[in-house]
Amino acid sequence: MTDEILSALSSQVFGVWFLIGAALVFWMQAGFAMVEAGFTRAKNTGNILMKNLMDFCIGTVVFILIGFSLLLGEDLIGLIGKPGFDIFTNYANFDWSGFVFNLVFCATTATIVSGAMAERTKFLSYCIYSAVISAFIYPIEAHWIWGGGWLSQIGFHDYAGSCAIHMVGGISALIGAKLLGPRIGKFTKDDSGKIIKVNAFPGHNLPLGCLGVFILWLGWYGFNGAAATTVDELATIFVTTTIAPAIATVVCMIFTWVKYGKPDVSMCLNASLAGLVAITASCDVTDALGAIVIGAVSGVLVVFGVWLLDEKLRIDDPVGAVAVHCLNGIWGTIAVGLFATDTSPAFVTAGIEKGLFYGGGFHQLGLQLIGFASVAAWTAITITIAFLVIKATVGLRVSEEEEIIGLDAVEHGLPSAYSGFSIMDVSNTMTMSVNENTDLGESDYEAASDVQKAAAVKVAAPPIAPTGMYKVVIIAKLSRYDKLRKAMNDVGVTGMTVTQVMGCGIQKGAGERYRGAEIDATLLPKVKLEVIIGNIPVTEVIDAAKKALYTGHIGDGKIFVYNVDKVVKVRTGEEDLAALKDVE
Repeated sequence: MTDEILSALSSQVFGVWFLIGAALVFWMQAGFAMVEAGFTRAKNTGNILMKNLMDFCIGTVVFILIGFSLLLGEDLIGLIGKPGFDIFTNYANFDWSGFVFNLVFCATTATIVSGAMAERTKFLSYCIYSAVISAFIYPIEAHWIWGGGWLSQIGFHDYAGSCAIHMVGGISALIGAKLLGPRIGKFTKDDSGKIIKVNAFPGHNLPLGCLGVFILWLGWYGFNGAAATTVDELATIFVTTTIAPAIATVVCMIFTWVKYGKPDVSMCLNASLAGLVAITASCDVTDALGAIVIGAVSGVLVVFGVWLLDEKLRIDDPVGAVAVHCLNGIWGTIAVGLFATDTSPAFVTAGIEKGLFYGGGFHQLGLQLIGFASVAAWTAITITIAFLVIKATVGLRVSEEEEIIGLDAVEHGLPSAYSGFSIMDVSNTMTMSVNENTDLGESDYEAASDVQKAAAVKVAAPPIAPTGMYKVVIIAKLSRYDKLRKAMNDVGVTGMTVTQVMGCGIQKGAGERYRGAEIDATLLPKVKLEVIIGNIPVTEVIDAAKKALYTGHIGDGKIFVYNVDKVVKVRTGEEDLAALKDVE
C-alpha cells in the first residue's frame, strides 16, 4: 500500500514538474528574442521582437488545427500521426500536458530560424514560414522520434531535441539565409564581383544578448529535464546540462583568444548555447566525462561554423544560428552513439545500446546516423520548397531602401524601439572611402619628427585676419581626455566645453574583430573639447594639445583653430577680451 501511495505521489509531483518545465521552455522565447535583438542593429529591434512573439502565437494556432495530431496522433505506418481534432471533440480525455509541452517545443524550432534571416526578411513572408514549419515540417519528423514513428521503433535516441528541434531549425536557418542573400555591406566585392572581404556588423546591445543567453540557459533545465520521472534522472540531466555549456564556453574563450588575440564576447555567448544544444540529445544517458567532451567539441565547432559560413559558404547569419543549432544539433545527435553509458540512471528506460566509446560498438552510432540523415533530408527538402514558393509569390526579402532604413519603420511603422535614445548605425552600409594613408611609426612625441607630429594631430586654421581671440576645437580619443584636460589647465585655460561625439577618419576601427571578422565601422566614439582663448597664445594651446594627444598612431585626433569676431559676457555685458577674463 505504501509503495502504491509513493508511486502515485511521485507521478503527481513529476506531472507538475513536467508542466513547470514546459513553462521554462516557453520562457526561452524571451531568451531567443533578447539574443537576436542584441546581436543585430537597433533599427530592426522591433521587427525581431514581433517575429519572436508571432513564432509562438502563430505556432499555437496551427498546432491546434493540425500540428499536434500529426505529432502525437495514432501512428500511421510509422510516418505520421493520424489527423484529428480531439482538442475540440474529446476535450475531457485530451492530453493537456502533452499538448502544452510539445507546443512550446514546436515554437522553439520555428524561432531558431529568425536569427539567421534577421534584418532583411519581409514580415509577411516570415509569418507564412513560421506557420508552415509549425504545422507540417516539425510535427512529422518529431512524430518519427517521439510520437511512436519509425525512428523510435528502431531505437534512435534524441531525448530532448538536438535533432528534432535544433538541427531542424538550424538546417532551415541555413537554407533560408542562403536563399535570402547577405545583408547590404556584409561582403565587399571587387570590380569583377569576387568577394574580397567579410565585414563585421557588431551587435548594438551585447548586454541584452548576454541576458538572453542566461534566460535560455535557465530555460534549458526545463527543456532537457521536464520529461524526467525520477529524482536521480533529473539530477543527472541537470549535471550534464550544466557541464557541457560551461566547458564549451571556456574552450571557445581560449580558442578565440589564441586565434584572434582577444577573447570574443559574442562568440563565447554563442558557445554557451552551442554546448546546451549539443548535450540535449544525450543529457539523460551520458556521464560527466561525456558531457565534458561534448562541450569541448561544441566550443570549437561554433567558431568553425561562423568561419565556414563567412569565409567559405558566404552566407550571412547575423546571430550564429547555423553554427549553434545546425552544426551542434548534428554533433549532439551523433554524440549519443559515442557517449551513451549504462552508468546513467536513465539508461535502462531509454532502451538503447551503449555508445562506441563505452564498449557498445557501432550499433547505436549507426542508428543515430540514420536518424540524422533522414530528418536532415526531410527538413532540407520541405523547407526549400516552402521558401521557394514564398519567394515566388509574396517575396522573401525587403527592398534595398527598406533594409537601409530599417525594418522597424517600414514593416511596423515604428520610428525606433528605443524612443528617446540616439543610437548610431555604424555598420558597413555607411562606410566611406579611405582618404588618408599615413604610417607614423613613432610613439614618443619628443623623438618624432616635425612631419610625424604634424601628421598625427592635424591642425587646420582658416586664413582670416586675427582678432586676438580664437576658438580651438580638439577632436581626440576618449582615452586621452584626462591628459588633455590637464594640459589645457596647465597652460592657463580655465573654461572649456566637452562633448562625446561620433566621427570617422582613416582609423575606422581597423584591426579590431567581431566574431572573427574585421570591424570596419565608419563612426567611432571620440571626445570634442572646445576652448575660447584671448590672452593665452594660441600656439601654446596647440602645442600642449599635440603633446597630450600624441601616440604616433592613426586616430590621435585633429585640432581646428577659428578666428572669433565677437564675445559677449551675458551677466556683465563685457565684450571681447574683457568678456573672456574669469574675474568679477
